[in-house]
Amino acid sequence: MAVIYSLIVPLVLLDFWVRLYQAVCFPVYRIAKVDRSRYVLLDRGHLQYLNWIERLNCNYCGYANGLVAYAREIAARTEQYFCPIKHAHRCSGPHSHYNEFLDFGDAHAYKEELAKLRAELRPEEADSTKT
Repeated sequence: MAVIYSLIVPLVLLDFWVRLYQAVCFPVYRIAKVDRSRYVLLDRGHLQYLNWIERLNCNYCGYANGLVAYAREIAARTEQYFCPIKHAHRCSGPHSHYNEFLDFGDAHAYKEELAKLRAELRPEEADSTKT
């Protein structure tokens, strides 16, 4: 059990670092910020039919998995901005932006579409797609 909970230290460091990274870098490149509260969900800890250790476990897993999903979305937006090119080989479990990326080796599409893919990340674009 102690080994499982030892992951909290790198998780908290990751949480701090991706928040700082997003706060500093995303405004510079005009990338819409990721809403952490949509990913890190600690609601299962409120279930009355769970004992305190089960609640703690549920909150821990909700934090860990939500944080990784949050960090992945930040990384995905970063990748879309800087290198929206599919890999030459099939990747396992691509993120939600990956299918929109340009085909590997298609230099023409890269030159033509890069500005459009970057524009899709702008906060004003993200706001208009929420409605």
